[in-house]
Amino acid sequence: MVNWSTLDTVFLDMDGTLLDLHFDNHFWLEHLPLRYAQKNNLQPQVAKQQLMALIMAQRGSLNWYCTDYWSNQLSMDINGLKAEVGERVSYRPHVRAFLSSLRERGLYTVIATNCHPDPLAMKLERTGLDTLVDDIVSSHQLGKPKEDPAFWQALHRVTPYDRSRTLMVDDSFPVLESAAKAGIAQLLAVLAPDSQQPANRAHPQITGIHDFDEVLPQLQKQRPLPSAG
Repeated sequence: MVNWSTLDTVFLDMDGTLLDLHFDNHFWLEHLPLRYAQKNNLQPQVAKQQLMALIMAQRGSLNWYCTDYWSNQLSMDINGLKAEVGERVSYRPHVRAFLSSLRERGLYTVIATNCHPDPLAMKLERTGLDTLVDDIVSSHQLGKPKEDPAFWQALHRVTPYDRSRTLMVDDSFPVLESAAKAGIAQLLAVLAPDSQQPANRAHPQITGIHDFDEVLPQLQKQRPLPSAG
């Protein structure tokens, strides 16, 4: 699946890859529409339709992921509303073992996420995920979402990497396709990002897994890099 022996760097998506996407899906599809309906005296289904139209209009842009943008657009405290359902933030299966194995083998691990810094801080506080990786970069720091080719150029400036010795792991096919166009050598798709939903269909050109236990045996066979010893 992955040629671990040729890697120095592993870029990791967060939501849907390391953390269960159920939290985000529940928030945007259920909790926010409910609060929006209450605020605007709307029927829940009408509120959801209005919200989805607004949200889908920003798909692929940085606004799609920006809690400041949505707080201003909706006149609602998005970060406060997310905190109301914060207990749903959780790891996907086998993530801790996977990250531990990457670290033991001396691979440099960076979370590259589209998550806005405010909900990112909440998720890190609840999970301690920042203690399991070497660095975290939000696309909001760089001004471009991961779907944009310019993101990878900006990422290289803040976290230099050799594209030929880098793996990108993500649950978003558009992001993985963007990484491929940027020259990142190896790609791995997570097909089951939301524990409460069916798995996504596999991509014809990108290796996919449902959980990290599918790659752990191969990874754990690799000898640690000299820098790790």
